[in-house]
Amino acid sequence: GIHNFPEGLATFLAAMEDPSLGVAIAVAIALHNIPEGISVSVPIFYATGDRKKAFIYSVLSGLAEPIGAGIAYLILRFFVGAGADAVPAALMGVLFAGVAGIMVYISLDELLPTSRAYGKGHDSLLGLVAGMAVMALSLLLMK
Repeated sequence: GIHNFPEGLATFLAAMEDPSLGVAIAVAIALHNIPEGISVSVPIFYATGDRKKAFIYSVLSGLAEPIGAGIAYLILRFFVGAGADAVPAALMGVLFAGVAGIMVYISLDELLPTSRAYGKGHDSLLGLVAGMAVMALSLLLMK
């Protein structure tokens, strides 16, 4: 989906900063994309009965990540004109903050209202809080 675009940006920027961090983020996002690909393709398959169409839509959804990474590369080449060491730390901070803002906006503006429409009670809010707790714990464990 649309959130794959900033995922590609984040992976590219992290890889520029530290290649091992970029690989770790790429693996985490790849694992995340398995259930996401299933959640894209299964409804399309059941709605159309066409496996090929379901597969194509899943692939198109997944292509947003490399496109996001490519656009980040082009923007940095245009504005900075050199490799990763030439990108000022302040610019990397601004770019990461922008990607984080995009992800928060997509989550709160699109995903949360949709989950509330299809969920019951406060399940979606509990999921949001649980996800925040998991992320906070993982950040603490990585220090």
